[in-house]
Amino acid sequence: MPLDLTADVVTLTAALVDIPSESLAEQRIAGEVEVALRSLPHLEVVRDGHSIIARTDLGRPERVVIAGHLDTVPVNGNLPARRDGELLHGLGSCDMKGGVAVALRLAATLPEPTRDVTYVFYEAEEIAAVHNGLGRLAREHADWLAGDFAILMEPSNAGVEAGCQGTMRVDLTTRGERAHSARAWMGVNAIHALAPALATLAAYEPREVEIDGLTYREGLNAVGVSGGVAGNVIPDEATLSINFRFAPDRSEDDALAFLRETFAGFDLTVTDSAPGALPGLDRPAAAAFVEAVGAQVAPKFGWTDVAKFTLLGVPAVNYGPGDPLFAHKADEQVPIAHLRSVEERLRAWLTHG
Repeated sequence: MPLDLTADVVTLTAALVDIPSESLAEQRIAGEVEVALRSLPHLEVVRDGHSIIARTDLGRPERVVIAGHLDTVPVNGNLPARRDGELLHGLGSCDMKGGVAVALRLAATLPEPTRDVTYVFYEAEEIAAVHNGLGRLAREHADWLAGDFAILMEPSNAGVEAGCQGTMRVDLTTRGERAHSARAWMGVNAIHALAPALATLAAYEPREVEIDGLTYREGLNAVGVSGGVAGNVIPDEATLSINFRFAPDRSEDDALAFLRETFAGFDLTVTDSAPGALPGLDRPAAAAFVEAVGAQVAPKFGWTDVAKFTLLGVPAVNYGPGDPLFAHKADEQVPIAHLRSVEERLRAWLTHG
C-alpha cells in the first residue's frame, strides 16, 4: 500500500516504522518516499542514491531546510510498530521516523508555506560517515542544501537543541626503552611517561563560552590507555587516547592547536575529528522559529549532522519528537504528544511565522 502522507502523524510514523530500513538497506523506504513526494505538484523532487530531496520554489525571501535520516540500526525484536496508550513503540520510532513523519506531512499538506522549504530525507546516518547521505549531498550537491536556516529532526524531547559541539580524538604516544623489570634502571618506562599528560587532564578546568545566549561547556578527557609488553618487561611504548569536545566557536584547526599547546612536547596523532555547529539564533528565520515553537532553547552537548550544515554556512538546530535516551534501544518509543506538538509548532511557523 503506498504511503499516505496526509494520514495522521501517528499513523504515518507507524507506517514508516513498519518499512525495514537498516543502514545500507534503505532502497524500499526511499522508493516509497520518492513515489509519495513525486505525486505532489507543488514540490520539485530529486533523488541521489537512496536520499530524496523535495523543495518548494515560491520565491520567498527565506529558505529553510528540514532534514531527517531514513535508516535505522539493526532490528532488535522491535518490529512491527505498536501503540501502547500514549506511546508508539518500534524500531526507529524515536530515531528518527517520528521526525521524518512530521516532515513528510508538512511537505504534503503545506503547498504554500511562508518560507520556501527544502525537505531532505537521507540514508546511512547510523553507520560510518563515509556512507552518510547528507555528507555526500554536502560534498557533491551543496546547492541542494542551501538555505538561511536548517532543522535536523533528531529526537530532542520536542525541545530545541541549538548547534552542537565539535569532537576530536587524539592518541598521545610516549616512547621509552625496554629492560627487564628487575633492572628497571636500565630502561625508560613509557607508561610512567604518561604521568604529566594525565596530571594535565586531571587539572583541566572546562572552558565555557556563550554563543547566542547559550552556554557551551567543553570537555577534555582520557578515554583509553594502552601499553605494556609482559609482566617482567619495562614498556617502551604507551598510548593515551584523549577526547576533546569543543565549543562551536572553535574550528577543527583551533581545536588541534589547543591540544598541541596543552600537551606540548608529546607526540599527538588525530584519530577522529568532526566540526561543531553554530546555533545561529540571531538569524531572522531562527529567531522566528524559536518564538513559534515556544520552547526553551538548550545547547546541544554532543555531535549531530547539524555540523554538516554549519560547514555550508547554514545555521542549524536539532528539533524532533522523542527522548534520545530511547534511541537504539529494544524498547524504542516516541510519545504521541511529541509527534503532535512538533508537527503543530512547525506548521504554525511555516504558516504564520
